This record gives sequence, structure tokens and C-alpha cells, in this order.
Amino acid sequence: SDIGSQKERVVTEEEWLQKWEMGNIGFHKEQGHPLLQKYLDVLLNGRSGLRIFFPLCGKAVEMKWLADMGHSVVGVEVSEQAVKEFFSEHSLPYCEEPVPEISGAKMFQSTSGDISLYCCSIYDLSSSIVGKFDGVWDRGALVAVNPCDRQRYASLMINLVEKNSSYLLVTVSYDPNKHKGPPFYVPESEIQSLFG
Repeated sequence: SDIGSQKERVVTEEEWLQKWEMGNIGFHKEQGHPLLQKYLDVLLNGRSGLRIFFPLCGKAVEMKWLADMGHSVVGVEVSEQAVKEFFSEHSLPYCEEPVPEISGAKMFQSTSGDISLYCCSIYDLSSSIVGKFDGVWDRGALVAVNPCDRQRYASLMINLVEKNSSYLLVTVSYDPNKHKGPPFYVPESEIQSLFG
């Protein structure tokens, strides 16, 4: 598949942190994503009280929306600023604690216990740390990970989901020779080969 000049592109953790510091977060949606609302029944599949994972969650408003419906939400985000902004913008009290298995990582949990956000690299997570999930809302994660890391990312995600889970994935379609990304272009053929 031709992903153009993006194949070699690498965005560092520092660059992502800088985007948050500078407020350069055009990827954040204040109103929540219309596709999640449209396909919510596909994600939930008639089930309630699910564990739903938000990879590279930022301060996604959908996390509170799903928690308010009675689901347990777990996210991972490298920017502590983003995590703290999520809790403050929703006036949610939280506690903060270290994650013993991951050096330097912190877990921020709403005092109600239904939202847990890990502040670390997604690649430091494993099912032994965060458990398994019934659903995934991948709105901007696969398109944000560096093209060279996609296989590693997909393998991790497959490891984190239960057998009967639902995985909602949003990608963007455009000519990869005209935009260097992120968001990166991920052709459908590559999604098929990554996730089967």
C-alpha cells in the first residue's frame, strides 16, 4: 500500500507534549464525536456495565459520557496536562497514584471510580496492568501512532480486548503525499492486515 512519504515519519513523545502545552490540539472535539453517537449500539451490542478503553485519550469528552451511562472507562494518555484538564473541565474530583509496574507512570482515577486514566506511553501498558476490555473507542489513536509502530500498536490492542469485544475505529482518508500527518493515512487494506 502506498502511504507516500509518511512511512518514515516519526512524531516523538516530546512533540505530543508540546502540542498540549501550546494548545495546538485541533484533534480535540469539544462536543464529542458524532460517529460514536451514531454507532454506540454497535459498541455496546445490547450490553451494559462495560469496560471501555480509550487509547491515546487526550481529554475526550466521550469518556464522561460513557461513564455517566454506567460503563467503566479506562484511558491512556502521555500528557499529564490533558488528563488533569479532563477532570477539571468536567468538575470531577480524582485521586492520583503511581503505577508500580511502570516507572514514572501515574494513574488518575475519578473518586466515583468509573474513570481511570493512565499517564504513560501506551506501549508500557499490558493486560496484566489494566485488564481486558469489552469495547474500544479508537477515534484518533491508530491515525496518531507512528506508521512504523502500527503493528506493535495493533498487537497490544488485540491483547487488551476480550473475545467478544467491539472495536470502533475512526480513520481519515486523504492523499498521503499531500499531508505529512498526523493524523496519518491508514489504508483499509492495512487495517485488515493489522486487525484481521
